[in-house]
Amino acid sequence: MLAIGLCCALLIYLTAEDDPVSAVSYVVVDGVTYPIAPGSSKMYVRELQRFGGKATVLIDELNRWFAGLWQGKSLAITVAWISIVVSLGVFLFARDLSSDANSDE
Repeated sequence: MLAIGLCCALLIYLTAEDDPVSAVSYVVVDGVTYPIAPGSSKMYVRELQRFGGKATVLIDELNRWFAGLWQGKSLAITVAWISIVVSLGVFLFARDLSSDANSDE
């Protein structure tokens, strides 16, 4: 289970590209266009805080972070950690079962 999960994570990491940031606006510097992420825009954060308060700004940042875990190369890292945790859980469960079987004998 661990080997398959880590191989899948490696395959995702090697083939995935980081998605471009969804931009609120763009800044042009020396002829190069740079997107401005919504969380980095003071106007966006100010409007969000005005309508929902500081908790809304915090929830928006948390939501953007969580959504970022499932895109691009971050997905590969997420899959690797999930496979490690699940494999560890299965290992501990199987070890507990084998110790229960030994204690019955």
